[in-house]
Amino acid sequence: MRDDIVIIGGGLAGSEAAWQAANRGARVTLYEMRPKRGTAAHKTGNLAELVCSNSLGSADSVSAPGILKDEMRHLNSLTIHAAEQARVPAGAALAVDRDAFALEITQTLEGHPNIRILREEITDIPDDCLCILATGPLTSDGLAQTLSALTYSKHLSFFDAISPIIDSESINHDKIFAASRYGKGGADYLNCPMDETTYNAFYDAMMAAEKVQPKDFEQVPYFEGCVPVEVMAERGRQTLLFGPLKPVGLVDPQTGRRPHAVLQLRAENQHCSSYNMVGFQTKLTYPEQRNVFRMIPGLEQAEFLRYGSIHRNTFVNSPTLLKNTLQLKVKGTTFLAGCLIGVEGYVESAATGGLAGLNAARGLAGQPLVSPPLESAHGALIHHITTSNPKYFQPMNTNFGLFPPLPKTIRDKAQKRQAIQQRALDEFRQWTTQYEIL
Repeated sequence: MRDDIVIIGGGLAGSEAAWQAANRGARVTLYEMRPKRGTAAHKTGNLAELVCSNSLGSADSVSAPGILKDEMRHLNSLTIHAAEQARVPAGAALAVDRDAFALEITQTLEGHPNIRILREEITDIPDDCLCILATGPLTSDGLAQTLSALTYSKHLSFFDAISPIIDSESINHDKIFAASRYGKGGADYLNCPMDETTYNAFYDAMMAAEKVQPKDFEQVPYFEGCVPVEVMAERGRQTLLFGPLKPVGLVDPQTGRRPHAVLQLRAENQHCSSYNMVGFQTKLTYPEQRNVFRMIPGLEQAEFLRYGSIHRNTFVNSPTLLKNTLQLKVKGTTFLAGCLIGVEGYVESAATGGLAGLNAARGLAGQPLVSPPLESAHGALIHHITTSNPKYFQPMNTNFGLFPPLPKTIRDKAQKRQAIQQRALDEFRQWTTQYEIL
């Protein structure tokens, strides 16, 4: 076995993985194919180049993304350090000068005595070392073929077809009813009934709403399992009534009749703290999603934990394939991180890269591998990624719906989130002390 850790992919996840592993004494070889071989999205050869937004999300410490950032600061994250060095004004968001950000990370890793950077494309996963695969949403065709074989093809996807997720506490339960179609399987869904007038108003608003125009590299070949709800609606006013809004097999207990249309909400986690809008993958802009979807009865005050989208991506079915240490179940010497494991967002990608690097370094040193506590932002995200129902698995960002409930109910939203934040940071710090991670 080689005595170094091989990391494939120099994006946010791969860069953070290299930093965390190297800082724990591991020798690291980081492979990045750019600039020798470019992608349809990247413009430079710098590591950790941001290709879409230059925002790393909320900097508010009492927000789910903010908690994740604070935990990463506790781990001396290179991503967070570089972002703060390259920060530009953006209100409550942590936005950066993308060139300065990537340059800071590139130069820092190039100057690290334990890191060797090779500008080569890798198409095979090595067997003679611990390896972290962090190639992101634009994984090259050659490596994707290797990964496809390793994951039995059916567990590898090349695009996201994501429906919005709603905070359970923001749903008006007085206007909806719990039931499964035809009464099969128990009352597993929350149902939002619409009469004909409400449906027609909703349909017209959706047809008029602004849609996101994909970039050339994000073009997605639709098939019937991932058609955006608004594209489906373009086929005719009645189409949704035979698709995601079909009312067949459901009776509204308030009227005793079948509604004209029904949106079903499916629990997204075991805590039932968040719900997925079933079949509502969409390309509506985020503001339009808020405006249009709040026209649905019961969702007038809906708080969206994740918005819907469809875009180019490469990710595996992590609940089927990954341990909570980010190792492949079928190949324990290989770790996966970043978008590849089904996380959404720059910071989430970097955070999982950091965990993979930490565990690879521990593995190389003969130490037991670890997984963060469930109460932490890192732990809640990893728990979701590795334990969700594989049948419905889709990429996820950090949000309050992932955290386990507090032991005592707190009605005030601000106080509740502050309590979640404090518990998360306390548990995370105790974890790093217990396992001597810092």
